[in-house]
Amino acid sequence: MANDIRICDKCKHMKVKTAVSKLERLAPGVSVKVGCKSYCGPCSRFAFIYINGRYITGATEDEAIEKARKYVK
Repeated sequence: MANDIRICDKCKHMKVKTAVSKLERLAPGVSVKVGCKSYCGPCSRFAFIYINGRYITGATEDEAIEKARKYVK
């Protein structure tokens, strides 16, 4: 089954360009979907990634990506 990875382009705690690049290295062959996830409360306070049905948050982009690593299929 393919990974479903999404990030918000409005998140102030992540840079879309670098996050997509890091996530593509984490899960080769994945197509990271970028757009608003209507998760504005946590999004305004943390970096977050939606991965395979879970919202993963972190204080920084790198922390969120590291936490998401265990949910990659």
